[in-house]
Amino acid sequence: MLSSTHSARQEEPGQTHGREVEWRLACTDLGSVRRWLADHVTIDGLVLEPRSTLQIFDTYLDTDDWRIHRAGFALRIRSESGKSEVTLKSLHSASAGVADRRELSESLETSDSESIRRSIGPVGTRVHAVSGAHALLSLFEVRTSRQRFAIRREDEAQALGEIALDETVISRPHGEPQTSMQRVEVEALTETHEPLQSLVKTLQSDCALEAASDTKYSQGLKSVGLAPGAAPEFAPTAVDASMPITEVALANLRRYLSAWHLHEPGARLGDNPEELHDLRVAGRRLDAVLRQFRSSLPASFLRIRPTLKKVLRALGDVRDLDVALLDLETFSRELPKSDRESVEPLKQHLVSECGRARARMLSVLDSVSVQRNLQKLTSLLTAHSAALEQSSQKLALNVAPDLIRRRYRKVRKGADLLTLDSSIEAYHKVRGQVKKLRYALEAVAVLYGKPADQMLRAMRRWQEELGVQQDAEIASRRLKTLASAPHKGISSATLFLMGRLAEHYASAAVRARQACPKGYRKVRARWKRLRTKFEDSAIDDTPKLPDSGPHDRMV
Repeated sequence: MLSSTHSARQEEPGQTHGREVEWRLACTDLGSVRRWLADHVTIDGLVLEPRSTLQIFDTYLDTDDWRIHRAGFALRIRSESGKSEVTLKSLHSASAGVADRRELSESLETSDSESIRRSIGPVGTRVHAVSGAHALLSLFEVRTSRQRFAIRREDEAQALGEIALDETVISRPHGEPQTSMQRVEVEALTETHEPLQSLVKTLQSDCALEAASDTKYSQGLKSVGLAPGAAPEFAPTAVDASMPITEVALANLRRYLSAWHLHEPGARLGDNPEELHDLRVAGRRLDAVLRQFRSSLPASFLRIRPTLKKVLRALGDVRDLDVALLDLETFSRELPKSDRESVEPLKQHLVSECGRARARMLSVLDSVSVQRNLQKLTSLLTAHSAALEQSSQKLALNVAPDLIRRRYRKVRKGADLLTLDSSIEAYHKVRGQVKKLRYALEAVAVLYGKPADQMLRAMRRWQEELGVQQDAEIASRRLKTLASAPHKGISSATLFLMGRLAEHYASAAVRARQACPKGYRKVRARWKRLRTKFEDSAIDDTPKLPDSGPHDRMV
């Protein structure tokens, strides 16, 4: 299903969610296939029944910066028999040898792109989320004459699939035809695929057909000379020992801004929680670099931080609910089937909360101030700035160790005081300091090789253990708030399961807290190696005066 467990959208009449499973076969002579079908009314227990021929008109769309494509989908409006439908179709197949793709469709009032903007269905809301303020542009048009044959078993009325003989012409928007193609497609209409696979093999063998290597979408782009743009990448991002600390900071900012653009479309789409997680990580690292290297960067960079913090809060609200839904799904799988139904009201409550949080997140991302400041950061990183020439030219190898040492001292100051009885606030504060230390070290890790990598691995594991406690605390508070004033749909059985879920979180937090001392010890052990590496790598970058010779010396 395209709508995953954390999605806040519900299926309504006129909408279809699911997967498209089809075999695409390239063909140069549809006439021979028609004759074969006429001679094979039944084959291997399957009945092939002619259906009406359809005249289909498709328009493919995207934004000027290819946001739909970068989110992993093609967007199509289809007009057929006086009806219009919009579809999001995954660009990548889940299986080899067969096109097994995620697909989401809904009916439209009209066939124009503005009708998508007005839609509040699963496609319209996703397209609006991904495109933001960017308009949808027509890429190309596809006209197809489709001759159809239903496939069913001899003893069953339900169709297993459909054979389509497509004669297709691809044109520029409102322009002249650019290319034509013939294709045989066999689409599965049920979960039973084996009989269709056998039929496809027979079709290929008897009619000399080969698996098509491209789709109508890819062929359409090629025919009108369009190449989807990749996510913007900002260079240079390499860091080496000869670089001043300012250049190291800029290289990291470019790397994380590239990651931001890479993951933003998927995070906006909302169907893969990891895309939002990766976007948030990129944003947090941008903010961390601006914070850690603020003394080496012009003030124009630092003025962007309040905007980043605003965005990160909005992303964090959605991420917390994504995690809660994923945890609930895991918890539900471990329950007896008789108890799983009682989980549904809690799930629907979280889905609703997630939908509202996503709406707020998109509002923040699309706001004028956020768009303006993200564009400003892009401009600062791509244009030469005279201000940078006045920035610190001290070598990173000499500046970074002191920066990392200061961060480590703050970690130790809090961690040394932690006990099994310490408050969750104390653990959370230490976790925050660990993150700051980790982000600072990540920015210069390449300068210190294996000791830095080992230190980072130890910190990640320790941070995860600290994070389990914080996530459990957030989830427990949410459950307690809901239980204190339960919604109408929350039954006593659901409240009981909420109590069990709270116990599950509490147990996970206890285990993580017990593991924290070991994680801290490993970090301290790795720190000793890294500290030695700092000392070995230091470079004397003090300007040297030329030797004036013995006769000029004071005596």
